[in-house]
Amino acid sequence: MSLSTRTRTLALTAGAAVLVLTLTACGSDPAGGADGANGKGGMAGMDHGASAAATGTPSAATDGHQGHPMPGTGTATATATAAAAPAAERNGYRLTSAAETLPAGAPAEYRFTVTGPDGRPVTAFATDQTKRMHFYAIRSDLTGFQHLHPEMAADGTWTAPLAALTAGGWRVYASFVPDSGPGKGTGLVLSRTVDVPGEGAAATAELPAATGTATVDGYTVTVEGAPAAGRAGELKVTVTRDGRPVTDLQPYLETFAHLTAFHAGDQAFAHLHPQARAEAGSTGGPTLSFHAELPAGGDWRLFLQFQTGGTLHTVALTLRVAPQ
Repeated sequence: MSLSTRTRTLALTAGAAVLVLTLTACGSDPAGGADGANGKGGMAGMDHGASAAATGTPSAATDGHQGHPMPGTGTATATATAAAAPAAERNGYRLTSAAETLPAGAPAEYRFTVTGPDGRPVTAFATDQTKRMHFYAIRSDLTGFQHLHPEMAADGTWTAPLAALTAGGWRVYASFVPDSGPGKGTGLVLSRTVDVPGEGAAATAELPAATGTATVDGYTVTVEGAPAAGRAGELKVTVTRDGRPVTDLQPYLETFAHLTAFHAGDQAFAHLHPQARAEAGSTGGPTLSFHAELPAGGDWRLFLQFQTGGTLHTVALTLRVAPQ
């Protein structure tokens, strides 16, 4: 990706088990209500999203999820989840960190704590897709995507081991489900910004044009579909290698694919997850069907993660979403 001479200001405010599996993204709603998936065969708090905003000011709006029974057909469906703009505080839960800056060009540890409505560190977290915490980092130009699963100390302090960061503005997201207190069983996404000082911090990479095809590690991923903002629409993802269908996708976080999306211009965050589990030892592919609903029109940067031969692959492409 080439560096543009012009600086694009991106507001740092946002964040199968069968061959065909259906997913849904989290959308925005002014009322901040929520409805997600946590039923039989599903995973608690799996759908998380955040709408566009102009500031990272803490918000009291909700980002919760309630359960739906899983259909027995092997095709999972879910409704769009309403969510407020990404913020450090939601429903009385707050993401706190002493780290306002991180070094450039070298691995760094980001330490943080989630405090509950009582002001105390939360130490009880439910397992969501095999992990108690999903942590994401993205640069303001939607480069440098990282998806980590940090470890928690006994006092509730989490440590996320970030790979080397380029200089610039970054936003981090913590996605979790409290397993105690008033928010028990409710999926939350909290977010903060962090600066990485250094040469080139003001430079931004040009967002790649929207395209239906991307490659990674010799694999070609093709995305077909034309979703519109706020409307359910199918995205069909096909994985091939050397022109041949890939049918040996392995389970990753109990799924055959993990999809995260960030909205260009504000870093609104959408976390698309299948409700059906990929059983251990099973394989999938080459085609996965995503029933996606994104809350805003414009360009979204998609990060699709899949595993083959014990190796995790991450491919990125830009998806154009028609305005509502």
